[in-house]
Amino acid sequence: MAELIIRGGALLHGSVKAPPSKAHTHRAIIASSLSSGESDIRNPLFCDDISATIRACRMLGAGISAHGQDLIRVKGSPKPETPPDVIDCGDSGSTIRFITPICALADGISVLTGGESLRRRPMAPLLEALNQLGVKCYSTRMDGRPPIVVFGGGIRGGKTALRGDVSSQFITGLLFATPMAEGDTEIVLSTHLESKPYVEITLDTLRRHCVRVDFNGGLFHIPCRQEYKPCNHIIEGDYSSAAFLLAAATITNSHIRVEGLMRDSLQGDRIIVDVLRGMGADVDLGWDYVEVKGAVEHLEPINLDMRDSPDLVPVCAVLACFSRGVSVIRGVGRLRFKESDRIEALTSELSKMGASVGFMEDKLIIQGGGSLRGAEIKPHGDHRIAMACAVAALKARGETIIHDVECINKSYPNFIRDLCLLGAEVIER
Repeated sequence: MAELIIRGGALLHGSVKAPPSKAHTHRAIIASSLSSGESDIRNPLFCDDISATIRACRMLGAGISAHGQDLIRVKGSPKPETPPDVIDCGDSGSTIRFITPICALADGISVLTGGESLRRRPMAPLLEALNQLGVKCYSTRMDGRPPIVVFGGGIRGGKTALRGDVSSQFITGLLFATPMAEGDTEIVLSTHLESKPYVEITLDTLRRHCVRVDFNGGLFHIPCRQEYKPCNHIIEGDYSSAAFLLAAATITNSHIRVEGLMRDSLQGDRIIVDVLRGMGADVDLGWDYVEVKGAVEHLEPINLDMRDSPDLVPVCAVLACFSRGVSVIRGVGRLRFKESDRIEALTSELSKMGASVGFMEDKLIIQGGGSLRGAEIKPHGDHRIAMACAVAALKARGETIIHDVECINKSYPNFIRDLCLLGAEVIER
């Protein structure tokens, strides 16, 4: 197991390219795999989660080839094939939730599973929705969690209801598969839609592949028997991953630029720019970059509702530790069901560094104003916890050791390299 040693106190400087968007790469690969033709995906992200999606799409009949680090070429299979073996989704919640409905379009039976953390993640709302649309599927342990069995033969269509505040990934999975249902489909949201920007990215991807979905308030209407058309994609930079670098520059009063972040992005996590500005950072938002030019000595506390940007909670918690007052981050309850229980992980690991972090009624409450100290960190197998603690370590006194950092490969394999390029004192061993 790899570990990082990070010495606090270094100023960061320079420019790096943001990692490609994981959300866009997942969706481009899946939509291209369902298209009747060949699609090129340029500047894709290569990471553990994307590898899981590529494996799954190949098992359903798509031809997918990588050409260096800059191009994925996909030859689609509009009629998914019955997979020859169990589909291993690794620890990618996106993969299993996007692919499960597509398996219903194959003729035979599909079995989907994954690693230990994935087998703890809920699937019941998606399985219930598929049942309502005429698909026989179930959890093998009867607990609503993977492994999952899906009986193929098509999707009847009809009407189903989903909560909008559990996981937008369930909605995306249905939106990928139901355009090829035998009848029209209506998905009714029984609650407010959280993580809406991720659904908007899905709808944009579908439009690019000439698939029609009508969305009006809390209702999706999906016409049946549609065909995906091939489409070429250029993947933009990932705001949720780049947020760690931008936050690092803010708390260390450094000057860095992150290229490849689009000003007009659909990504909800682009609000990190507003968060940093509100705290007192000098942030320049260009057409295709974000530049942090330093920050005030005493950062302002934050008061945020993160229901639409849950992936930013770990890095915002770190920012709050270095503010000069009490910060409140609301809408964080769903973080208990990520790669780890992120509420517990953030509370325990940041507390080791001297932070005051509490949880009450769907809120994180963080008392800033103190200074953090180096500590030994266990990231709970969670990439975002590992990266958040690495950012905190850059401003902490002394030396921080982060164990089991290979989990970072789930989303941002070049994170350590990019920190070093910007001047951080990091040793990997």
